[in-house]
Amino acid sequence: MTTKGAARLREELERLKSVERPAIINAIAEARAHGDLKENAEYHAAREQQGFVEGRIKELEYVLSHAQLIDVAHLNAGSRVVFGATVDLVDCDTGEEVTYQIVGDLEADIKQGLISVSSPVARALIGKHEGDTVTIQAPAGPRDYEIVAVRYVA
Repeated sequence: MTTKGAARLREELERLKSVERPAIINAIAEARAHGDLKENAEYHAAREQQGFVEGRIKELEYVLSHAQLIDVAHLNAGSRVVFGATVDLVDCDTGEEVTYQIVGDLEADIKQGLISVSSPVARALIGKHEGDTVTIQAPAGPRDYEIVAVRYVA
């Protein structure tokens, strides 16, 4: 996991503990004040939400305590693509440019250009060098991309 990804997960954990958990406790207390709990939809919804939040807190605590952090800023494999690299690609057919950073599974977010190290795209890129052409198996069929640049930025 990258240090930046770990920081985002720590922020989420802190928000869950300091904002979400107290809000759910208040919602449960308020729903209890309404009386009979057997047919109290607000109570059951709050308890369900509490279970979700507590599960996410435990998951984040486990992941953060067992994660191996890699500081991408100090990582430099030259023009070779490894975990943490930011890769600029050009579609050989359309000329469309895309940029991805290869990150851990939990920090992946395609909208931000963060792809999981276990994704088909990342697996095709790992070990390749700047200037290489890679074939990525997409749902619409194979696509060829040229690796234009490989950077290691935090």
